[in-house]
Amino acid sequence: MQERQELILSLIVGEYVDSAVPVSSSLLAEKYNLDLSPATIRAEMMELEEEGYLYQPHTSAGRIPTDQGFRYFVDVLMQEKELTKKEQDSLQVELLKLKAQNKMLARTTAKLLSAMSGNLAVSGVIDSDDFYKSGIQKLLSQPEFSDLDSVSKIAEVIDYLDESMEELSGELENKSEIEIYIGEENPICNTDNCSMVVSKYDLKNGEEGLLAIIGPKRMKYSRNVSLIDYLKKLLGG
Repeated sequence: MQERQELILSLIVGEYVDSAVPVSSSLLAEKYNLDLSPATIRAEMMELEEEGYLYQPHTSAGRIPTDQGFRYFVDVLMQEKELTKKEQDSLQVELLKLKAQNKMLARTTAKLLSAMSGNLAVSGVIDSDDFYKSGIQKLLSQPEFSDLDSVSKIAEVIDYLDESMEELSGELENKSEIEIYIGEENPICNTDNCSMVVSKYDLKNGEEGLLAIIGPKRMKYSRNVSLIDYLKKLLGG
């Protein structure tokens, strides 16, 4: 992909993540100092669409990233986004409080992860098949899941989440890696609207833990990767 096309794809992903509406060439021309006319941007967007990176839901609408477009963004264009010092300190303090209170760590970790990501979060211990989820309302409040069919599919995913996570954990070979599943790649969702960021990690007692964030395809991938990465370090010691 040409550098100019990469820039346009990256901007479209960013705009779509924030707005959940198709992105037009005129918006990019007006909002960003690209030194390109709307016609030139539109021509590049059409080429990106022909190559499978963008999709135009309606003839009069702008364009949104396809699974392929999101995958290219995640693998090639995504910038690492570290948590701020304030966010790191907040997570650390909350976990220390929970440990001191002998609270169920997996359950409260899921709540923390959901609160900071704005998505559905799952936390658990693989060895005991013990998983907790938090943020169902956050997930269902996203515009991608506003119709009855999408709600029904997501409800089915949530109903079988424990079994799905147990099965998924066996497929995650490298515990140091954070896996990203986009749209139809997602092994636990029967809808192509979902993406998932997931990883295993080692607990101090030798057991294996699992952390996952499930949300719409326009989730903030870089931030969610950073959240899971930092929590893995805290929980694993």
